Amino acid sequence: MKKRTFLSTVFVGGVVAALGLPALAEVPFDGPTAGPAAAEGKSIVVLAGDLKNGGILGVTNGVEEAAKVIGWEVRVLDGGGSIQGRTAAIGQAMALQPDGIIINGFDAVEQQAALEGVVAANIPMVAWHSGPKIGCDAPGGIFANVSTDAMTVSEVAAKWAMEDGGDNVGVVIFTDSTYQIAIDKADRIKETIEAMGGTVLEYVDTPIADTSSRMGPLTTSLLQKYGASWTHALAINDLYFDFMGPALASAGIAGDGAPLAGSAGDGSEAAFQRIRGAQYQAITVAEPLNLQGWQLVDELNRAVQGEACSGYITSPALVTQEGLAKLGDSNQFDPDSPYRAAYTAIWGK
Repeated sequence: MKKRTFLSTVFVGGVVAALGLPALAEVPFDGPTAGPAAAEGKSIVVLAGDLKNGGILGVTNGVEEAAKVIGWEVRVLDGGGSIQGRTAAIGQAMALQPDGIIINGFDAVEQQAALEGVVAANIPMVAWHSGPKIGCDAPGGIFANVSTDAMTVSEVAAKWAMEDGGDNVGVVIFTDSTYQIAIDKADRIKETIEAMGGTVLEYVDTPIADTSSRMGPLTTSLLQKYGASWTHALAINDLYFDFMGPALASAGIAGDGAPLAGSAGDGSEAAFQRIRGAQYQAITVAEPLNLQGWQLVDELNRAVQGEACSGYITSPALVTQEGLAKLGDSNQFDPDSPYRAAYTAIWGK
């Protein structure tokens, strides 16, 4: 089994499991070591599904950081969490006539008609979380879909709940059928819980864009329905838990009381803060968002020059309160590897 130490964690089979180990030395970058030098003077557009989503925001920040190094101009357009907003953003992007487009955090199938126009215009596209196929040659004319293995992320979250709860685990799963990847992740959570002997009390399909208005009343209703049998809440994204806490507090539930929340993505700053303070979230399975932003820029650099996709798939991290205590004040999973230097060297900068 491949193991690589990382700060308070250890890589096991492609997943970082938080173990509360002391800080350790920098680990090697496990991504590409070769590729085309930087294409000069490019202008790109990031189509963000919803910048209120911590995962999307983290990736956008990584793209902007990498773009400064490679020497590209970046324009970020926010879809605002709605299908109509994302369609409009694609139209704005086309009017800007960019050299490349990054689809950030929404399903390509949802915007198939609009993205066909991008393909017809021969504008290279790369994506983050655009669908269930990870890596090179994703559907919809996308050169590379950057992500961790979503099924692994789901399994890690589900196994945490089972190991944390022991006997009589009762889980409510939150997902959003707007996104096929969200359904796939939730289905894998359900399969894993049931295969390990746990009970899925309810499989809740509620739009992630409406969590601010829906999660409070929904949480109250679920508490009334299931009471103490609801031991764990699992969601496909941290954003669901941004708005659950007040309802739990109103019900007299302590921050570290049941139902304990765990997220199968993406490791937002708000989630890290909740986990650190034992405030209604116990774990998240985080992605290296900043690194993935750099990877998107690298993949787009390959695409605009007709080179092959790198095929790199990053590893997620199981983030716990114990692990965070070893990381100081950081509220982001940023691998302690020289990925910035590695990509900079590839680009000849």
